[in-house]
Amino acid sequence: MSTKLRWGVLSTANIGLKKVLPAMQQGENTTIVAIASRDLAKARQAAAALDIPTAYGSYEELLADPNVDAIYNPLPNQFHVPWTIKAAEAGKHVLCEKPISLTVAEAKTLLEVRARTGVKICEAFMIRSYPQWLRLRELLDEGRIGELRSITGFFSYFNVNPANIRNNVESGGGGVYDIGCYLIHASRYAFGQEPTRVVATLDRDPEMHIDRLASAILEFSGAHSIFTCSTQLIPYQRIHFLGTRGRIELEIPFNALPDRPTRLFIDSNGDLTGGGITTEIFPACDQYTMQGEAFAKAVRENTEVPIPLEDSIGNMAVIEAVFSSAHSGQWVTPQR
Repeated sequence: MSTKLRWGVLSTANIGLKKVLPAMQQGENTTIVAIASRDLAKARQAAAALDIPTAYGSYEELLADPNVDAIYNPLPNQFHVPWTIKAAEAGKHVLCEKPISLTVAEAKTLLEVRARTGVKICEAFMIRSYPQWLRLRELLDEGRIGELRSITGFFSYFNVNPANIRNNVESGGGGVYDIGCYLIHASRYAFGQEPTRVVATLDRDPEMHIDRLASAILEFSGAHSIFTCSTQLIPYQRIHFLGTRGRIELEIPFNALPDRPTRLFIDSNGDLTGGGITTEIFPACDQYTMQGEAFAKAVRENTEVPIPLEDSIGNMAVIEAVFSSAHSGQWVTPQR
């Protein structure tokens, strides 16, 4: 393997072209060497725009390239597992966009593949490599806010374009798969445990049938997480972590802008007028660059990736429970 981890990219998906790939090209230990599309012209256009050396007109050709060490998989959700398996069987490490699958059963098939091929497989929750989230972990571990008992989160955007993949039910569209997964992941990460049961309600778009508004309560041992996500509300995101002696708030928790600092607020006395709030500021950096660097480090040092498959399966179990509860109207215990 070369000094830098050499990446190949499956598809010319917008998230890759606009956010992930330019960021990874800035990494000290990552380089993009190839991109593939089922349309060779699209692959060549993307390669030219991003100065990527090689373009392929099929995913199979890219997987056969011996100069590619790792694959970034931003394909539509229903193709995450099939092409992650093909990449692993080609001997490539895989960073797969979230959600890693559409079901728990599908996600669990990757365990055998990982064991058989020996490659690294990681779900792309970029927040886990980002300074404000690493700092949150430190603050919680040191008991800065006492015992964490409640998390409240909100994540929304507005998209009613029926041609957009996020509004396609068959492709795993809708708010829970697209952004609710972050709120679930954040809750499990902060509490360091799995929820014992879940209750949820969804509102579906009458024409596209995707969940456009979802709210859920996740019950943990002696604690709760409550969240709402939506694909048809004003864009907004915020998350609060409330403990017995304090509160932590992340201002832009999920789509932190790469060209400006991020802020974390620590409320140490509960003054409702805002007195006693400490602000921690983190210098501007790109969370997608840091995600690529963390993955490259795991490959180079043969250590665990930031989000192991077992963690991803736990997240999928809660996602499944949210859908099941919304359908039945009952509390549901996540099954992994």
